[in-house]
Amino acid sequence: MARVRTGVRAIGVVLAAVLGASLVGCSSTGGKRAEDARKAAAAEGRAAVNTPKWTIAMVTHSGDGDTFWDIVQNGAKQAAVKDNINFLYAHSAEGKEQAQLVESYIDKKVDGLIVTLAKPDAMKAAVAKAVKAGIPVITVNSGSEQSKAFGALSHIGQDETIAGEAVGTELNARGKKKAVCVLHEQGNVGHEQRCAGTKKTFDGTLENLYVTGTNMPEVQASIEAKLQSDKAIDAVVTLGAPFADAAVKAKKTAGSKAEVDTFDLNAKVAGALKAGTLGFAVDQQPYLQGYEAVDLLWLYRYNADVLGGGLPVLTGPQIITGKDAAALEEYTKRGTR
Repeated sequence: MARVRTGVRAIGVVLAAVLGASLVGCSSTGGKRAEDARKAAAAEGRAAVNTPKWTIAMVTHSGDGDTFWDIVQNGAKQAAVKDNINFLYAHSAEGKEQAQLVESYIDKKVDGLIVTLAKPDAMKAAVAKAVKAGIPVITVNSGSEQSKAFGALSHIGQDETIAGEAVGTELNARGKKKAVCVLHEQGNVGHEQRCAGTKKTFDGTLENLYVTGTNMPEVQASIEAKLQSDKAIDAVVTLGAPFADAAVKAKKTAGSKAEVDTFDLNAKVAGALKAGTLGFAVDQQPYLQGYEAVDLLWLYRYNADVLGGGLPVLTGPQIITGKDAAALEEYTKRGTR
């Protein structure tokens, strides 16, 4: 009942502002009073929907040295400021450790959890524990196929298979015949889906190349060796923006003419697209993934809202080329694209 009374009070202030504006006429003094009244009404309206400072934690499978996850966090932090949320963040590349981090936040009785399911088998029990404890969970980025079954409210990200299919179609349009898909994190189901999707729609031949993503010199050396051993390769697809730069360097040292394309967008990728050293990028809008996850948990706690109707909320894929990069470069530099 308290919330209803507060809402009525807010509506009353808004009506008072409107009536006040009509009574004071069009004089400058009256206009100022009307504007002040409108500002007061807006402030009262905001106060009416203020909520406790809930704590929301995000636990991902990657983070260090990856601009993608910096952008995800930027989105989450911006939504947290707007929604009066205490935002916590942790990550681990090891599925078991990621699950332990989730369990530590469950023990702290956080008000909401955001998790990735790159290694779903390792995360299943931890997510179930959160749901049983009454903590709402939203999955982001990876795990769209497991999210609902694990008990999450919604999944926010791109369908990795669909994204891969878009890459295969784009390679066809560019006349490519032989491609390499570089996987930098073994065991990541989303990465496997990207390459499988590319292979599904690509009319040429595609081979997976597994590299150790935590060792960038080794990544570059592996791609270079592959390009040197097979001159027929005319496209290299990397699955993350930092690895695109390594592939461009490997192409140069190998003396290859292969086009380098990548998943994900950041400032360096936008610059390379403009310069023509990259062919295209697949943007899944990581800022949206972080922002919407926090915002939807706030909405769920405040108003029991759930987005998606049981289906993933897609933030991509969007194919970005050199002609698009200029318009996005400003946003990539500020860390929101």
